[in-house]
Formats: sequence, C-alpha cells, structure tokens
Amino acid sequence: MAERSTAAVDVADNSGDEPLTAKADQSTSDGVAQNRERETDSEEAQGSGGTDSPGKASPPELHSGHKLAGRYRLEECVTRLDGFSSWRAVDEKLRRAVGVHLLPADHPRARSVLAAARSSALLGDPRFVQVLDAVEENDLVYVVHEWLPDATELTALLASGPLEEHEAYQMASQVSQAMAAAHREGLAHLRLTPSAVLRTSTGQWRIRGLAVNAALRGISSDTPQRTDTEAIGALLYATLTQRWPYDNHAYGLSGLPKGVGLIAPDQVRAGVHRGLSELAMRALANDGATASRHETPCTTPEELVKAIAEMPRIRPPEPAFTAPPEYQRTSYQQGYGRPAPHMGATQPVTAPPPPLQSRTGKALKWAVSALLIAALGLGSWQLADALMEHRKSDDTQKTKTTDGNGKGTDKTKPLKPIAIAGAQEYVAKGDAQAPGDVGKTYDGDSSTYWRSKSFVDGPEMKPAFKPGVGIVYDLGSQQTVTAASIGLRYPGDHTTITLYGTDSMSSSKSVDSMTKIGTVTTSGTSAKITVSKKAKTRYVLLWITAMPYASGDQYSGAGYKQAITDVKFTG
Repeated sequence: MAERSTAAVDVADNSGDEPLTAKADQSTSDGVAQNRERETDSEEAQGSGGTDSPGKASPPELHSGHKLAGRYRLEECVTRLDGFSSWRAVDEKLRRAVGVHLLPADHPRARSVLAAARSSALLGDPRFVQVLDAVEENDLVYVVHEWLPDATELTALLASGPLEEHEAYQMASQVSQAMAAAHREGLAHLRLTPSAVLRTSTGQWRIRGLAVNAALRGISSDTPQRTDTEAIGALLYATLTQRWPYDNHAYGLSGLPKGVGLIAPDQVRAGVHRGLSELAMRALANDGATASRHETPCTTPEELVKAIAEMPRIRPPEPAFTAPPEYQRTSYQQGYGRPAPHMGATQPVTAPPPPLQSRTGKALKWAVSALLIAALGLGSWQLADALMEHRKSDDTQKTKTTDGNGKGTDKTKPLKPIAIAGAQEYVAKGDAQAPGDVGKTYDGDSSTYWRSKSFVDGPEMKPAFKPGVGIVYDLGSQQTVTAASIGLRYPGDHTTITLYGTDSMSSSKSVDSMTKIGTVTTSGTSAKITVSKKAKTRYVLLWITAMPYASGDQYSGAGYKQAITDVKFTG
C-alpha cells in the first residue's frame, strides 16, 4: 500500500528541497510510516534549471476532510514543500480518487502553475497523467489530476535491481514518443526523474507532472528539448545499470565513482544490451560523454524516437514453464481400487497356468496358426490392390493437371503475405486519434495496439462530426491485395471496416475518390475481408465507420471506440 500510494499521486517529491513543515517520515494511505530517501536536486542529478525562491508565501493550513469546490474532499497530505502541498483526495461527484496540488493564490509561482496545468490538460495524451481541473478560488490555487492506484514508480522498480532489457527498451521507447508529442505542442517536462515515470499493471509507461512539476518548483531551461532528452538518457542508464549516471547519489541510486567521468552502461555492468547502452550514451552525450565509439548524439526526443526505431526490435523473453511433478501411482492404479500393500509385507506368488499340452490344446494351437496365416494372406492381397488403385489415381491426376505445353491447369496459386513498409493515420475531419501508435498494428505483437478516442454517439459514426477513423498502409510497391485479416480489441455491436486503394498516404484525398476493395461488419475481436474487386495498389486505407460501445479504461472513458491490434494483408 505504501508503494502504491506514492506511485498514484502526482507528487512533487522532496528531491533535495528541505520541507517546510513535513518530516522525512510521512504517513501513507494505510497509516504506515514511509521513510522517503532524500534525493539530490542539482544540475548533475537531473540536468534541469534552478529553482526560484518561493518568497514568503506559506502553505495553506488545510486538514483532512476539507472540501474544495464542494466536491474534492482532502484525505491525506502526501507532501508539504516550498509553500505548496500535495494531497490524496476523493472526487465525491464522480466517486473516484484524485490527486490535488494546493498553493496560496499570492504564491509567486501560482500564475505559472495555473498556466502549466491548463496547457498540460489541453494536450490530452493518455501517456501522461491527466490534469482534470485547474482553479483559483478563495485565495487558493489548486490543480486536480488523475490518481493511478495500479501504477508503480520507476524508483520502486529499480530498488530491486536493473530492469530486464525488453522492459528498458519499452520504457525508453514509450517515454521518448510521449515527450516528442509533448514538445510538438510546445510543452516540456524539465523534471523527468525516476519518480515521474510510472509503469501500470498492464505494462504501459506513463509520465506524471508534465510542465506542472517544473512550475511548482520554478524550474526553467533555455534548451528544454535537450534537457528532457538528457533526462530520458539518464532514466535508460539507470534501468540498465541501477546506477545514476553522475558522480552523486540520487533517487535511491548510487552515482558513478568520482573522477571517472561518464562511462557506458555496458562498462558498468556485464551483460548490458549493446544497442541500449549506446542509445543511453547518445542521449547523455550532451553533458560531456566521450562519443568516440558512439553515433551522433541525440539532442531532442524526436531524434531519440528515430534512433530507437532504427534499432533491431527487442523481443520479450520467452515464458518460463515449470516441469510437472514426478508421476506417482495412486493406490487405485496400483490395486484397481484395492489399497496398496504395506511395505515389507510378503505377497503370495500365483503360479502360472500349465501349458496347453493335452490333445485339445494342441488342436487349438494348430487352428489359431491356420487362421493367422489366412489373415496375413488376405491382408497382403488387399494391400497390393490398394496400391494399384492409388497408382492409377495418380496417373489420372497427372493427365488432368497437365496440358500439351506441360503447364498445370487445375492448381490454385497459393496466397502469400504482403509486408507492410509503413503506415500513417488518416484524418478526414477533426483531430487525430493516436498517430504515434500506428506501428503497433503490424509489429507482430498482439498485446500492442492503436486505439481510437471514445465517442458519445454510435455505433455508426456521424459524418458531420467525424466520418470515420483509420490508417493508411504502405505496401512498399504495387501489390494485388486478395484478403486482409484485422485483430480488434473491443467486441460488441458492431464494427464496420472498409478497405480502399489510394495513391498516397496523405489525408488530403477524400475517401469517395478512392477505389473500394472490400468491406466487413463484425461483432467479434477479429475481421476477415476478402477482396471483391482485385486491383493493384501500393497504399491501402483501413477505414472504420462504426464502433461498438466499450467501458472506460486507463486511456479513455466509456463510449463507442475501437482499437486495432494486428493487420495482415495477403496477395
């Protein structure tokens, strides 16, 4: 419970800043004291800017049970620091747990915290812990955000040792993609530490405190993309080595020995994946790494995403199977329902019956021998007859399938899979759904997927608002598509998918001008489309115009939505 409590709340942790009223031992949701190790908050520890003076503003004196806006009931103060406090609370209107940051309205950072929270809320990317509300009321400024009870901090994961290489790869890939999307919208994190990165029970990685954590502490940077890229490099370094890549201890991790400089992860710990080690160094090279044996440094999250995409994909480890227990006879098998004999007891030996030595016995043996000889002769004749018939059948088949030129006439050409060279989301109207996840629909991993947002009306989509959602696939060259199989995440009534041939991956060309290849409607989690009109095309649009109703999850609320896990084309 202690670990879950700290992971769930988007806390500005005590990373080197002395709390004003709180002690090192803070109570958690189950009432057990948790000794939170003090972390170093210097340029070497986190690669971010300094902290502004909080001024004379004091933290608001609130208590458990206090309600904000008559809705958010404060339950437990998790952090009180630098004139602000962070709480675990309950949204009584929606009956769910939330996290709340509180600070006085006259706090010197109050305006920047409000601006950061509202900008972060507008991003709406599910890879970040979402800001739900940002309000100034009754001389208070408070920011309400998601509470993730099933998430675990990277800090806690590293306490037991380095991560397995596939987990480290997934963390670097997902965090880099998320930060690249944030920077495209003009948002930076600037405090991307191990306590800001969470892994959910489903294996997804999420980031908390986008823009808000830095605003709460007054952190800024002249090179925000470089700052966040170095932070991702430090996170990857820590997951590979369980060491902080600087010469000071931070976030519960030991630093590198003083005076040795920044050395590659595969030189710190044996068995580290070479590609991941070089990737961490490319991200950290901005802060003085020797890049003699490494490629060009990565200075932005976007460059880091491209570098990861160029790496060979790291597969998850094979599941380990335990050997079944050694087979033991039961008393039933030993005695056909009778109890097993006691050890050491002498069992009577039954004498075998006498051989058939009488005249009747000899006659019986001769009769059985004659029957066996007759049966063998009959069986041999039937076998020979069957072989002859089979040979005639083969000759007939050869005559049937070969014409005068020696070419087969009745053979069916086998289907072959068509490799997907690339993909891009198609946006006919409105916003994109999850453009960074389109590659997950053809990565060979059915546990990953691209998903739509949740819509209020359905199952049929409304052309005036959103005519459909989909992805354009690049087959690499002109191909004749004969069939497609599509894996879906949400079953129900109903999903309608249509394939169209088009001449580019651009969303500027309307669906009506494309060539319709085939369509299908299903209520299950898989769909098979057999092409009704064969035509050669390089680009294929997978277009969804109806989606089933599904309950809420960690990415979206309840509504009409769908997700694609696997797409395969055959020709």
